[in-house]
Amino acid sequence: MSRKVILVTFTSLMLVFILGLGINSLAQEEMPFGGADDVKFANNLWKAMQGYEDWPMSSGVYPGTSPHGEFLRMYYNMVHVDGTPYHIIVKDNYGGEDATREMVAESPGDYLAAVTIMLQREDGYDPENNNWFWVKYGPDGKIMQNPKGVALAGRVAKGTGQACISCHANAKGDDYLFSNDQ
Repeated sequence: MSRKVILVTFTSLMLVFILGLGINSLAQEEMPFGGADDVKFANNLWKAMQGYEDWPMSSGVYPGTSPHGEFLRMYYNMVHVDGTPYHIIVKDNYGGEDATREMVAESPGDYLAAVTIMLQREDGYDPENNNWFWVKYGPDGKIMQNPKGVALAGRVAKGTGQACISCHANAKGDDYLFSNDQ
């Protein structure tokens, strides 16, 4: 084989490799969660729901399961984000070495590990998943990230078979709400 053919072949292979990286990079940019719009909406949501601890609780402190926490407390309400009303479910996630149900009930701030949200967005947001928007905040209101550094806001882990959507899709009644399954 001549040097010219080898060079053309090598150049073609490099081009395919580079284009492949570009496509992979593009796919990562178009992930269904963690993008700029999701983060902006989640930050506005956090501001809009300030004082949620005073909303009527749908439950007291109850035992939880992974990934939410050892103990949980849940609130349902309506919240206005950017002038639009939305149904929202707030789940406080508690844990800690010495956490007990009683201690969490007495001093929730000492054991709060995360605040997870399900908010039903407008029709067309994600019709395959009942238009649910998901976000996980730290106790300080900062959006938490997955191990790859992607913000946990939006259609979290859609299509991956793990995390929010794939778990909640198993709720009875096709409503993504386990609280309705009892």
